[in-house]
Amino acid sequence: MRKESYIFQSDKLSKFDLYSKELLDWNSKFNLTSITDENAVKLKHFEDSKALAPYYDFYKGPSVIDVGSGAGFPGLPLKILFPQIKLTLLEATKKKTEFLKHISMALGFSDVEVIWGRAEDADRKRREEFDVAVCRALGPLNVACELCLPFVKQGGVFLAMKGPNAQDEIKAAGNALNVLRGSISKIEIYTVGDNSRTLIIISKTGKTPAEYPRRAGIPKKNPL
Repeated sequence: MRKESYIFQSDKLSKFDLYSKELLDWNSKFNLTSITDENAVKLKHFEDSKALAPYYDFYKGPSVIDVGSGAGFPGLPLKILFPQIKLTLLEATKKKTEFLKHISMALGFSDVEVIWGRAEDADRKRREEFDVAVCRALGPLNVACELCLPFVKQGGVFLAMKGPNAQDEIKAAGNALNVLRGSISKIEIYTVGDNSRTLIIISKTGKTPAEYPRRAGIPKKNPL
């Protein structure tokens, strides 16, 4: 993918500064993230989220759902870099969705949709709707696939962000991928600071059967 100066534009840098300040301010009252140092926020949240940029053509303005968004990662950093994306943030914790609505407006993103709910329930209303699903720290890959792939339209992709030792998860996800109609198209290893990270790029090859995802809690208790 082409190299651009998208990260270094001054308006985008100012948005990241505002995001960091608001996150740390809210975090002093609510437990949004365990990372409380400004430099650590920029490295472990912002830089990690930005690392997705070279691996998908976000310039074309795809519809993107960030499943289990937490305090907005990786969805909102991607929106800062690529304002043209159509972003939906899905989060099950109410106080986090309140922050997501606040920070989206503070950043000037009136078009960001924030949904309070679980993926198992939201999937029923938004099936096969999005070009891209992204997630970070959503659980083992087989679980994340069941929670995310039903949102992705055929021909779309699921970008699963993982730590350095993802091979066991990848092996364990074979049945889930087969059942849910996904196929790993690429595995990318990248670094954030001194840490190695893994991006698993999964193509949606067909329609996910209607019985998936199973009801709330079952995917984690009894993974495919």
